[in-house]
Amino acid sequence: MAGACCKCPVSLTVFKRSLCVTPRSPGPASRSLLSGGRLGERGVQEGCWAARPSALRTVGSYRHPVFLCFSCQESMSESLRTCYLYLNQTSRSFAAVIQALDGELRHAVCIFYLVLRALDTVEDDMTIPLEKKVPMLNDFHTYLYQANWCFTESHEKDRRVLEDFPTISLEFRNLGQAYQDVISDICHRMGVGMAEFLEKKVGSMKEWDQYCHYVAGLVGIGLSQLFSASQLEDPEVGKDTELANSMGLFLQKTNIIRDYLEDIQVARAFWPQEAWRQFACRLEDLAEPDQLTSALSCLNLLVTDALRHVPDVITYLARLRNQSVFNFCAIPQVMAIATLSACYNNPQVFQGVVKIRKGQAVTLMMQATNMGAVQSIMAQYSQEMLQRVSLTDPSRDKTLFILGVIQERTLSQATLASRTAHLSPMYLSAAMILAALSWQYLSTTAGQPPGTADMQGH
Repeated sequence: MAGACCKCPVSLTVFKRSLCVTPRSPGPASRSLLSGGRLGERGVQEGCWAARPSALRTVGSYRHPVFLCFSCQESMSESLRTCYLYLNQTSRSFAAVIQALDGELRHAVCIFYLVLRALDTVEDDMTIPLEKKVPMLNDFHTYLYQANWCFTESHEKDRRVLEDFPTISLEFRNLGQAYQDVISDICHRMGVGMAEFLEKKVGSMKEWDQYCHYVAGLVGIGLSQLFSASQLEDPEVGKDTELANSMGLFLQKTNIIRDYLEDIQVARAFWPQEAWRQFACRLEDLAEPDQLTSALSCLNLLVTDALRHVPDVITYLARLRNQSVFNFCAIPQVMAIATLSACYNNPQVFQGVVKIRKGQAVTLMMQATNMGAVQSIMAQYSQEMLQRVSLTDPSRDKTLFILGVIQERTLSQATLASRTAHLSPMYLSAAMILAALSWQYLSTTAGQPPGTADMQGH
């Protein structure tokens, strides 16, 4: 098993933005939860969901400083320190919350992220011909056990994780067998799913669910299984794949909805045809000023579809027992519902970028440390959407129904009893301040190894 780091109480920051999947042109690129696209973003979070490695663009716009305490770093092998360097260079969303996880789970999730990031980098690289890319995606999980396998032909900004894959695969093989089994299995299933959607557009709403499952739901399932394997969470958390899948789908769909204009401008299409063809001949037509009514109707339909995952999210979070795992999972989810509320019935989705304010993001991160607070946040944003439901919106009845269900679940005291007390927000605030100050110091004293300057954060 990987050696557990020390558990100094204020050694890590505990906050992050959320995770997404990115279809490409000419083929429908994936947008994963992990990447800045849409686990891997869309595609593994960003984490919790974290979301495929391209599951990693988070919802929200706040960036947090992250670091590991000196004693943790000194106890690591050189290859493991390199992995954490790559984590911080490639993930805006996941790096902070991953490094706030307890013990050996931290290492397992770090390696899980990097493996899926590497997989997503292959999927994202449009310079790799399909006849070469498809076998690579299908077989990528086997490279974890090939000590010298690397790929030096990528032109993607995160190509370093492929060029130095032997370092990542070495640390993968240093993990406990239970962790290895989970990571290898999810990598295999995700690679197969990515290959399937390389030349396939997201048509029906069912296919939208399937696509989001491959790039984000599998991330949620894998993370849940890692939580249970670490024994920080009950076995039930890892076994209930339906709830874990919903965690990923909620983040992924939020990212896809929010990033309509950005994707359209680069000829990517993630909105399902079954939805937008009810209102336009072409997806890009929804951005035309004279199509605003139709555009908002389509937008609200998709927001309503995403909201149906919230009850599962609440049930999932109520089962968690470990504080670091709860923070890891809850923060992206509250950021997601805040972002979804900002998008609902908002013309700005088709005119620019919809983001929640930095101050709002920080407040959410500081608050979302216990189940009662999460329920209050969910209730607040569902109420905001409830007040904006149009009398003429085609999805009005469905929207009112699911918002009513969310209100009932979030205002109920039933799930509150299932959680024990958490660390206070004041304690976590102190940890965040210490982390920020320490990061400023480290940033001025620590250099980067050659060849890594091109790694951009997501």
